[in-house]
Amino acid sequence: MIPKKLKWAGRNIDKDLVRSRIWHKLVDEKVGIGEVFDKIPQFIGAELAAERLAASDIWKNSRVIKCNPDTAHIAVRLRALQDGKTLYVPVPELVREQPYLELIPEALKEAGIPFSNVVDKDGALKHGRAVNFEEMRPLDLVHVGCVAASPSGGRAGKGGGFGDLELGIFRELGIVSPLTPIVTCIHDIQLVEDADVPLQPHDSIITVIFTPTQTIVPSGALAQPTGVDWRKILPEQYRDIPFLNRLREKLEKSR
Repeated sequence: MIPKKLKWAGRNIDKDLVRSRIWHKLVDEKVGIGEVFDKIPQFIGAELAAERLAASDIWKNSRVIKCNPDTAHIAVRLRALQDGKTLYVPVPELVREQPYLELIPEALKEAGIPFSNVVDKDGALKHGRAVNFEEMRPLDLVHVGCVAASPSGGRAGKGGGFGDLELGIFRELGIVSPLTPIVTCIHDIQLVEDADVPLQPHDSIITVIFTPTQTIVPSGALAQPTGVDWRKILPEQYRDIPFLNRLREKLEKSR
């Protein structure tokens, strides 16, 4: 059963069902931390999953990283800064005209700002440099938040559509390429069957999944999308995301 309180329920019923099941399971098995519903859930073992990611070659070969702003992945963001990587963090729900925050380890050190002060959402908003998509450097690695992920690289986020929108814009602007790794760190409980999150042509495919106990390299049959599927953008997204109309006009004029 889908709890009625869920903020984005109704956009995709199949994904609503798997989200609800995973959120309940995290609570029932006592591995979720804090409130998990309507969120990319924080979980016991998140630091272990982040360490597994940090030990990978794709991490070691990356200098510029994007990571979602959720509490579940503070360890990923902290490790990025500790390892000297430029970090981009989106403003939650993209509600600002400049929707990204740029965190550069060297600049933070020069300003005397401890990395631990900037890895939560409030710290990033306070100390990060606000930038437009067009100001971002090309990304070597993208970390996305998931409520559920499948062996074929399918994903269900929290339901707002922000992750797919960001990735589409990145592709339109050349900030990511078809070969840019898209990764996630989740609890093993969040792994689901392929049928639970079937891949569609507009879906971005996760290329590596890290859990506290394993590393999974999906073999999705579909290629990554080439840009934003504007047909999937909802009226409330145009209403609530201030830069969206401007950016769409710019991208369409450049084609």
